[in-house]
Amino acid sequence: MFQGVQILFVAFGALVLVPLLTGLDPNVALFTAGLGTLIFQVITRWKVPIFLASSFAFIPAITYGVATWGIPSTLCGLAAAGLFYVVLSFVIRFFGIDIINRIFPPIVVGPVIAVIGLSLAPVAVNMAVGLSGDVQAIPVETALIIAGASLLTTLAAFVFGRGWIKLIPILLGIVVGYTLSIALGVVDYSSVGTAAWIAMPHFVLPEWNLAAILFIVPVAIAPAIEHFGDILAIGSVTGKNYLKDPGIHRTMLGDGIATFTASFLGGPPNTTYSEVTGAVALTKAYNPMIMTAAAVCAIIFSFVGKIGAFLQTIPGPVMGGVLILLFGLIAGLGINQLVRNQVDLHQDKNLVVISIVLVSGIGGLFIPLGDFQLAGIGLSAVLGVLLNLIIPDPVQAGGDTA
Repeated sequence: MFQGVQILFVAFGALVLVPLLTGLDPNVALFTAGLGTLIFQVITRWKVPIFLASSFAFIPAITYGVATWGIPSTLCGLAAAGLFYVVLSFVIRFFGIDIINRIFPPIVVGPVIAVIGLSLAPVAVNMAVGLSGDVQAIPVETALIIAGASLLTTLAAFVFGRGWIKLIPILLGIVVGYTLSIALGVVDYSSVGTAAWIAMPHFVLPEWNLAAILFIVPVAIAPAIEHFGDILAIGSVTGKNYLKDPGIHRTMLGDGIATFTASFLGGPPNTTYSEVTGAVALTKAYNPMIMTAAAVCAIIFSFVGKIGAFLQTIPGPVMGGVLILLFGLIAGLGINQLVRNQVDLHQDKNLVVISIVLVSGIGGLFIPLGDFQLAGIGLSAVLGVLLNLIIPDPVQAGGDTA
């Protein structure tokens, strides 16, 4: 059980950050992370030491969805994204992984991931300067001091940290920023005092909304493809081929059902956590039952009402400082997809796909579909897939003329 608590400690900062940013309940996120991990372990027959928790890739979609349609309708789109993973798992099972690589190659996935990070940049900056919506909640000078402390701590732990320190840069940044916020007198504890010790998480059921589905499901393309990289990474740590046993179709199915279940209960979509993979590499504790213990701990903590109330007291600049680095790293991961896979940017086709994905995604391009619209990251992902399939490869087109 102690090892399970360690794993939860590693994942905790990122796990609760998503609901705090999007308006979802952090206690529900804890519960659904634990339940989602248990579902994943059952489907993969307790063979893969992976912990599932809140996905950052869906933050822009959740934020837009909550503001436009409300939380229940947004959850409908998120649950549909989980079913998209399930469909992919069956496609992989019957047609093999090559068809996925053909439809979602690095030239599509890389810029889509970059769009996710870059589209979140204004959120991080506004929080760092003390804005809450259009209101200056904390004086700019005070906010920048807090955000700077959070950013520098997170940066130092990420770049110079060793051992466990390197695995928890987000958590350390939040702790230092929060401590400084207390010293500067910008933390309000009133909600913690009135919160119950034991309380049911605030579960929310989804409401049918086709517009939310059309908007959110395409966003799932990037994290679905990243799933393969996470499974390869944990396989390289443990020395096992999880693509074969239990099979990538099973891991994707587990991820999909976990995400569907989490969204159905009011939590953020789940994803496999690379921080936990780092912890597994550090401790060399490869037993998947450790992840089961971490999941049980997360579920238990989700019923402690004061945890959620305490997390809600974290000032915006604390998270803003952390997010300046975090969202930039997400964009960097998208660029890394292109570099690692040696995408040739001298080819006209590749330049066209990247250009249109970036501009349509960051610019917020949308296409009206009756009463609905396909927009933002989702539209950029769809355009990337279509352009990649329609534009001939250079050899087929008679060579690159650039």
